[in-house]
Amino acid sequence: MTHPNSLHTPSRRSLLVGGAASIAAFALAPSAAAVPRRGHGAYAVRSLERATVRTWAADTWRSLVAMTDPTTGLPADNIAESLTAGDRSGYTSPTNIGGYLWSTVAARELGIITRGEATGRMVRTLKTVHRMPHHTPSGMYYNWYDESTGAVLTSWPGSGDRVHPFLSSVDNGWLGAALLVVMNSDPAAGQWARRIFERMRWDMFYDADTSHPGVRPGGLMHGGFYDAPPPPGFSGYTGNHIGKGPDVWYTNHHYDTAVSETRITTYLGIITGQVPPTAYYATWRTFPAGCDWSWPEMQPVGEHRTYFGIDVYEGAYSYRGKHIVPGWGGSMFEELMPDVFVDEATWAPSSWGRNHPLHIRAQREHGLLEAGYGYWGFSPSSNPAGGYREYGVDALGLNPDGYFSDQEKTNYDAGFGDCRPATNPAPTYGDGVVTPHASFLAMMHEPDEAFTNLARIQTELHAYGRGGFFDAVATRSGTIARRYLSLDQAMAMGAVGNVLGHDVIRRAFSSDAVERALRPVIGIEEFGASPVA
Repeated sequence: MTHPNSLHTPSRRSLLVGGAASIAAFALAPSAAAVPRRGHGAYAVRSLERATVRTWAADTWRSLVAMTDPTTGLPADNIAESLTAGDRSGYTSPTNIGGYLWSTVAARELGIITRGEATGRMVRTLKTVHRMPHHTPSGMYYNWYDESTGAVLTSWPGSGDRVHPFLSSVDNGWLGAALLVVMNSDPAAGQWARRIFERMRWDMFYDADTSHPGVRPGGLMHGGFYDAPPPPGFSGYTGNHIGKGPDVWYTNHHYDTAVSETRITTYLGIITGQVPPTAYYATWRTFPAGCDWSWPEMQPVGEHRTYFGIDVYEGAYSYRGKHIVPGWGGSMFEELMPDVFVDEATWAPSSWGRNHPLHIRAQREHGLLEAGYGYWGFSPSSNPAGGYREYGVDALGLNPDGYFSDQEKTNYDAGFGDCRPATNPAPTYGDGVVTPHASFLAMMHEPDEAFTNLARIQTELHAYGRGGFFDAVATRSGTIARRYLSLDQAMAMGAVGNVLGHDVIRRAFSSDAVERALRPVIGIEEFGASPVA
């Protein structure tokens, strides 16, 4: 998901990143306290840190309240530092709405708002969602709405550019995840959430036809579809996977990588019985290691295993002495956002239980040692120079064009074995950009290291305002993206809700029925991830 440009006024200051080496020993060596004691939320966060983290959550909640229209209950996509209603973005999405709903549950659990206020807020939002225009045969929602009315956007606020309403599988996935959370955590609001969830058909996105471009045995989830004539230049085809209603225009693009935030949509399809488990195993862990696939920046290592009759290449990338299953861009939210809802490390100890801590450690080592930024946490966010950009650790991504960690877009390329030589195996990095939501996600696995990083971002980089942490900061120039994005704030709220609120979001999502449907699917896999290459 991307956020269009919005105006903000970044400040610039000189920053001498000193002292990074003095904290490296603590920040890079997980202590016993850094490992969460599983079993629904018994995270080892020191008491002083807990109070500070709760204050961060309360300020983050303030930004979400400021973004939310009091009549419709819909949150704007983003808001400026001012937190004034006139500075709301003028548009929202299913993801934004879902994020506000699960953040409300987290705020209630943390004692930031009362139970009555939480119920009232969620009921208001869900009543609006229930009446909002949507694709009736599938129950799925369009990508962009006016948060003040709930109307579908057909022209972009400000520019007036035409918007072709699109139905995204991953955006609906985050709304669906939030609906499950509400259904299992608030009886009054849950009635409205259930009405919406039960009309959603996840198999509308499921494509099992291997004659279609990019579809692998087992079937994949489409990026989405148009239910009206698409924009010029559209690449796709017409069809209807549920045989209900008229044909739609499906994208040729499918979500085909396992380490991706998009796996939440596949999870929902499996949980409801609308999508088979094979769809989970049809996605790539890495692309194959042969020379025909030498366009990525690194050659993987691994072996083949079979699950549910699907041959899976359990590939991994080598990074600083570790084997890690990469995402598309190497960002924290690809790795960890679904983990806010599903306790993946416990349910799948030989796959996600290995990869999550290794990915976090790799992000820390990149920021503190390899790139020398002094800070870490790389994920798509606002660009401190303006607009929005995808940030990540390039060496942890399959994308040859990279999600870069710095403003200079420094590209890492280790070569592809004997197939092609390296082009940039030891780059020098520039002005690194960190986003606080990445550290909040990491807090679910390494609470002390994440707390230390966030505290330093607050006190040394001054990337903090009345609405909590600003969306991103460039570590060397000190340039700050002085605005708040509802999705990024919601990721922070969901993670803190789990860390301080006894896994409240995971418990609400992962009912016994959900666990029975999903855990046997993901729990049998063995990734090629390893702390020792």
